[in-house]
Amino acid sequence: MLVSDFHYDLPEDLIAQTPPAIRGTSRMLTLSRRTGAFADHVFTDLPKLLQPGDLLILNDSRVLPARLYATRAGLTTQHNSPTPTGHIEVLLTQRLASDHNDWTALVKPAKKVQPGETLHFAPTSPGAPGPDSRTREAVAPLLTAEVLASGDFGERTLRFAPVDDFHATLDRIGHLPLPPYIHRPKSEPNTPEDRARYQTVFARERGSAAAPTAGLHFTPEILDQLRTNKIEIATLTLHVGLGTFQPIRVDRTEDIRLHAEPYTLSQTTADAINNAVRQGRRIIAVGTTTTRTLEHIARESERTQTPIVAHSGTTSLFLSPGLDDDFKLVQGLLTNFHLPDSTLLMLVSAFAGIDATRAAYAHAVAARYRFFSYGDCMLIL
Repeated sequence: MLVSDFHYDLPEDLIAQTPPAIRGTSRMLTLSRRTGAFADHVFTDLPKLLQPGDLLILNDSRVLPARLYATRAGLTTQHNSPTPTGHIEVLLTQRLASDHNDWTALVKPAKKVQPGETLHFAPTSPGAPGPDSRTREAVAPLLTAEVLASGDFGERTLRFAPVDDFHATLDRIGHLPLPPYIHRPKSEPNTPEDRARYQTVFARERGSAAAPTAGLHFTPEILDQLRTNKIEIATLTLHVGLGTFQPIRVDRTEDIRLHAEPYTLSQTTADAINNAVRQGRRIIAVGTTTTRTLEHIARESERTQTPIVAHSGTTSLFLSPGLDDDFKLVQGLLTNFHLPDSTLLMLVSAFAGIDATRAAYAHAVAARYRFFSYGDCMLIL
């Protein structure tokens, strides 16, 4: 299929710039996989729309304050200058397995940042009050990183110098990596509301460069109501990485290759999955990240003829109509509305059917649902 087969027209004013005033009050469109019928609901209807015994699986990854601003020093700067130069935006996408604090990152402008450069990270951001070029040397960097390697499309490998508490420093100087369609002034890349709401209430392990946004709708009260209604809840961890930020650069879906992302499955969740399968209970995935992880795990279990057990790994599974649309574990999906021509929309189309998905999205546009990360959601059963 062509990537353009997944295009739709979206008025810009339907792209949600802020979350709903109260978490959990989003609208929710339900879509039947069997009939293609859809209906308008609100998210608080979720507990009564699921069945007792359903297993609901959440992605509990926590979003890092992964957007940083740096100045550079090194091979291509003036060696006699006492101060580093040039504002660089850095988006950390994944920590690498090594004996050092090495990360893959996207940098802008990429052509200025080459292997051998050193990046200095101070507690300022472009447009914010801060030292000018005459006083910049008075502000000691809180982090420094050497650029080890370069890749395509702005990718760089960074090695951070040791500090007492790297994540505490990130919390101090980093910003949550809001998607580019959510507009914020350079002087305030995140609002206080963003810092509270671009994170699920069940987020646990730090590591994602973007929120698993289907989970943003949940509140502790809704989770409690689900349990009261005999819905079993389990979690897994998939850290959202580079693939979320890279645009598709091919014309045909069969040529798409996703970046691998790390995940962890606990024994508790493995047992819950095995029990649900054995007892014929539905498994409902919250978000495309959870769906990809579960389907990858199912395929590996089938390939190796081994049971599903606790483990960690990586997945680059790409689910799309006509390519890989045989869902082995997931029988229901809660998901936000996704960008046109995106791999996430392709996954939804593979799960619900491309015609049914097109019709549901056309209804959502006509009914003025709010789209993307801070927007409304769909429940596909």
